[in-house]
Amino acid sequence: MPDLTGHVALVAGGARGGGRGIAVQLGAAGATVYVTGRSSGSARSGLDRPETIEETASKATEAGGVGIAVQVDHSRPEEVRALAERIAAEQDGRLDALVDSVWGGDPLTDWEHPLWEQDLDTGLRLLRQAVETHVITSRFVLPLLVARGRGLVVEVTDGNTARYRGSFFYDLAKSTVIRLAFAQAAELRPHGVAAVAITPGFLRSEAVLDHFGVTEATWRDAIAQDPHFAYSETPAYLGRAVAHLAADPDVIRKTGRALATWSLYKEYGFTDVDGTQPDFAAHWADALVDEYGPLGDPL
Repeated sequence: MPDLTGHVALVAGGARGGGRGIAVQLGAAGATVYVTGRSSGSARSGLDRPETIEETASKATEAGGVGIAVQVDHSRPEEVRALAERIAAEQDGRLDALVDSVWGGDPLTDWEHPLWEQDLDTGLRLLRQAVETHVITSRFVLPLLVARGRGLVVEVTDGNTARYRGSFFYDLAKSTVIRLAFAQAAELRPHGVAAVAITPGFLRSEAVLDHFGVTEATWRDAIAQDPHFAYSETPAYLGRAVAHLAADPDVIRKTGRALATWSLYKEYGFTDVDGTQPDFAAHWADALVDEYGPLGDPL
């Protein structure tokens, strides 16, 4: 792991999944990590899942950093403004990385119907939850990075190509997040701040494990249900990719790009928690291209 001692990061949407993996691995690198989201020990979000921001913050501390949980609804500008002000006050204005992993759109995604047969209100709610929250967060947090004249913005998405993702509103949200990184990169570059999007491969999030009826300890039992699951990766793999980006003194050369764990491990040499280096793009080329076509070039 790189050394991020003294660095301060904000992981928005850090209660579970990729956000949790990133927050914990930033902590493992020695960073102070603010972990935000709606899922707290005091109140669950609309997802009604058991994971909380307090758990993630605790794991980041146990890993070697300092985890700080702050319950924030990132769709509410006043709460995000207060978060930015708190970080500035507690860290003497220092923020090195903003990671936006806010999602919460799983129960809002319709995988069965085309746009003209979907419920419009539900689809628009997905966009507000998965896109507007990112815009609101950047609006109030970016001044901390700009003031220091350095830093990194990471927009977490699904896929780094123009390939359609199977559901209209889901595809629009995930591809728009990539564009958010591109647009922020253009505006932040003169200030020495980089902005990238990043995607994991087949992520073994808590929800995915639950879907297959397995745990992280028994995840291989699910390969019988889906052979492609053999090439999945833990949220820690994504987290290690982000930690290396945050520690890269020349990360500005990547600004505006849509990155992936399956390419970054080759550059930085990190592994997943079991010592493997999952490469879902390579698996796609070997096993899925005939059925689904090429994965597509990175945006």
